[in-house]
Amino acid sequence: MEATFKIWKTIRDRHLHFLENHTLKQLNKVPDGFNNNLIWNVGHTIVAQQSLIYKSSGLPGYVSEELFNMFKTGTKPTTFISQKEVIELKQLLVSLLDKTITDFYNGKFITFNERITSSGFRLQSLPDAIEFNNYHEALHLGYMMSIRKFV
Repeated sequence: MEATFKIWKTIRDRHLHFLENHTLKQLNKVPDGFNNNLIWNVGHTIVAQQSLIYKSSGLPGYVSEELFNMFKTGTKPTTFISQKEVIELKQLLVSLLDKTITDFYNGKFITFNERITSSGFRLQSLPDAIEFNNYHEALHLGYMMSIRKFV
């Protein structure tokens, strides 16, 4: 799992780079031809990770229901995200990575409810979910790399 967690940290660092190197206007802009923006992709990866790993393990996550509903699968940006909210997302991006790794090594995850993701991946175990999460976050990083060309 060490390599998997290193990959995850690298992906999260790249997401953080977007938050630190784009203006609030750039983060919130939905370019023509896209369904979302840079900040939505960051928020979405945060709440998706909570769902994939914590909810699938029958555990409460560490994000509010409001945040979860704002960025869950099937949503689109509907409001302008403020600087205060960007700061919160930056903190969550880092802290939830560390918290999840700590929870993993401390044995917090006892069960895992097998599921098939909306993209058709069958997740049978927590390691499956963590590895799929890396794929999912990297996919959204790719979307963000495309969006940045138009903001």
